[in-house]
Amino acid sequence: MLKAPSEEAALEQLHEEGLTDGLPVVIPTPERVARLVVASGLPAEQSLGIMGPAGCVASVEKVATAAVMAGCLPDHMPVVVAAVQAIVQDAFDLTEMQGTTHCTAPLTIVNGPARQACGGISGGYGALGPGHRANASIGRALRLAMMNIGGARPGISDMALLGHPGKFTYCLAEDEENSPFEPLHVSLGYGEDESVVTVVGAEAPHSVMYSGDADLPDNADRLLAVLAIGLANLATNNAVLGGGAAVVVLNPDHAAILHQAGLSRILVRERLARLCQRSVGEVAEIHAGFVGKAEPDKIRSCFADPAHILVMVGGGGGLYSMVMPSWCAGAHRNQFVSQRITLDEFCEIPGSSSVEVSI
Repeated sequence: MLKAPSEEAALEQLHEEGLTDGLPVVIPTPERVARLVVASGLPAEQSLGIMGPAGCVASVEKVATAAVMAGCLPDHMPVVVAAVQAIVQDAFDLTEMQGTTHCTAPLTIVNGPARQACGGISGGYGALGPGHRANASIGRALRLAMMNIGGARPGISDMALLGHPGKFTYCLAEDEENSPFEPLHVSLGYGEDESVVTVVGAEAPHSVMYSGDADLPDNADRLLAVLAIGLANLATNNAVLGGGAAVVVLNPDHAAILHQAGLSRILVRERLARLCQRSVGEVAEIHAGFVGKAEPDKIRSCFADPAHILVMVGGGGGLYSMVMPSWCAGAHRNQFVSQRITLDEFCEIPGSSSVEVSI
């Protein structure tokens, strides 16, 4: 346990020890950590799994410490716990993902009642930007846990050549209320009343611009075509390596275009998977070392299964949707992992007494 004469000194010590993400943190005093442990409803010493590359146990207490530092409220703890439980599963390839030179970061997607019950996680305007405390704090808690429990250190064990801002925090909810499709977690086999977190190692969002025109008979086809360009252009690992997962965040207007064309989420995925194909010759023109001596006309699919394309609805309506290509490596080829969020073990913590604040 570190000790310091003041919170200001403690903050500087945490920075000097390499225990922050480079931004100021809330000092994880024993009282603050204990408060979030109690909120989790779990014993402090309970293990949530092993975090690589350091191979350390992610105990509830250690995760609560990361959550305090990230600025989490007690309400956020069920999602933080579930996100940790997701990324420590073998299928997530956390150790390999932490060490890759690629810019991948865990994108955390929240579905179900936890969106409101856990601090109001946003899926609307600017959900991946500033101004949404739950989104920012939950995603940041996961990153601090990956650093301080998992041992990821830039240029030492985290070998991302440049990284991206999602490595600070990368969390949003699906906008289920403005989606014409069933919720993402329902499409993954969960009940509508269940709360679920889905985590996938992803690049930063790639903006996809499309101005819909209801008078065009191929309106939906045009939108799918530009989404596929974003997902599988020859600069992406999806196109070159293949076999990984990816995320498509449709804004409500774009989702409506596809729904009005009679496309379900399953059909959208299938259509996108067909569009995300490249010939060996196309790939070889730029990345000859990745294709070997295969026939130039042979078709390579960017996705082994259309279900590996996560299609969700989020953000404000308008011209822009987002796609997040992925790394496509590791033993499990960078697949997404889902985990139920347990709300019935969560303990409500009484609020603190009032203080005066000068702003």
